[in-house]
Amino acid sequence: MDGNGRWAEARGLPRSAGHQHGFRAIEALIPAACEAGVKQLTLFAFSSENWQREAREVQSLMQLAINALADLDDEHHLLQEYRVRFRIIGRRGRFPKLLQQRIRAAEELTQHYDGLTLTLAMDYGGRWDITRAARALAREVASGRLSADDLDETHLAEQLCTGDLPEPDLFIRTGGETRISNFLLWQLAYTELLFLDVYWPDFTAKHLTEALGDFANRHRRFGGTPAIKVAS
Repeated sequence: MDGNGRWAEARGLPRSAGHQHGFRAIEALIPAACEAGVKQLTLFAFSSENWQREAREVQSLMQLAINALADLDDEHHLLQEYRVRFRIIGRRGRFPKLLQQRIRAAEELTQHYDGLTLTLAMDYGGRWDITRAARALAREVASGRLSADDLDETHLAEQLCTGDLPEPDLFIRTGGETRISNFLLWQLAYTELLFLDVYWPDFTAKHLTEALGDFANRHRRFGGTPAIKVAS
């Protein structure tokens, strides 16, 4: 979800205003994704490198997340209204204590919901994820519970933060940049990529519909042949 800061700067606003409008885009995206039949939605909300930003901007992002997870018992809260299962991937220990508490509360409250699964990647990095998985496997081998000769891609994939999720079908990046930026590096091996010039606060349900339409017309080979056309 790229472009919040540049969206604000282009309007002479503080970067925090861009992040506020970015959260509103998320609020509009969830109903649109549910209505489109999307079952898994993963949003890159805060990377492990984002801690390098100005402290005031980081603080505003943390507060926005805290506010978004308030009033979870309200039937009109998006997670409640659309029966969204909520989860976080990434490191949590550096978040404010209140945010950590609200994340746990949201995950516990929605763990059995059967609608869209919304995964937020926060304090997340793809290299960190792979390194973490490799360390877990190294411990398994060192303990004798697993043989090094038996290690394969499945073992590593299961140790990733997304080990219980299907591999992504479609990656969308807003903001005009054309790079992955350390997001789900292992998982995106055969994912279809789409880069949009629109800044994230301007991303709408229409953009999602068009992206899904573009995806439906692509031919996926997964390294082989013949081409497999995505069913519309």
